[in-house]
Amino acid sequence: METINGEWIMKGCRRTDKGCLHSPADLLALVREIGFLPLFSGDIPGFSVEEHTPPDDWWTDRPGDPWAWRQVLAPEDGVAYGKFFDKKAGFISKEWFPAFANYRRDGYDWEGLYEDGKMNSRCRRILDVLELNEDAEGLGLLSCEIKRRAALEKGFEGALTDLQMKGFLLMSDFRQRRNKLGEAYGWHVAELMTPETKWGYDFVNSCEEKPDRSLERILEQIRRHFPGASSREIMKVVGIKR
Repeated sequence: METINGEWIMKGCRRTDKGCLHSPADLLALVREIGFLPLFSGDIPGFSVEEHTPPDDWWTDRPGDPWAWRQVLAPEDGVAYGKFFDKKAGFISKEWFPAFANYRRDGYDWEGLYEDGKMNSRCRRILDVLELNEDAEGLGLLSCEIKRRAALEKGFEGALTDLQMKGFLLMSDFRQRRNKLGEAYGWHVAELMTPETKWGYDFVNSCEEKPDRSLERILEQIRRHFPGASSREIMKVVGIKR
């Protein structure tokens, strides 16, 4: 996606193109093949959901609307959805998530990050609301409910994004709010939980290599599928700062 004269212009493909995605199942298969995939286009051509879908299908509320696919796939066991790519949304396969968590967390658990001053108090309050146990497993709550319980206004969205980028949160579902009568209303809102809540502590923390080796494997995987990408482009899209 790019902005031209103040207007968003979607990059995309034709429905007849070989690599065109037509369903959430197609998207899940591509995420598993590559290992991870941003939702919107960046500096690496082809490395996004956007570029594998027709531009006219987005935000139409039709069955083929790629914007709705994230709601379908977020609860799936085989994939994680969240703001994982330079603070922007995308998918990581279950297979590759431990490598991302290992690199992004840099050997820390969430308590260690806070104690060493690498996590701010807003992030800590959000994780406290999720009632995490010693294995970082806890509740899955709508973002609006987390905000209410944490009593956060300023910096809330930034803290959520920071926790996702560090591999401590993901969007596990999208649900409507409910009124006092239990009736659903309004837009679908993201539910957030820790990866450990979704998959268990042992799986998420199963990557025993050093964090730098996890980074190397992530970069190698991108180069394998996008050999023309430069190191600068890869670093920017994935959100790696060195």
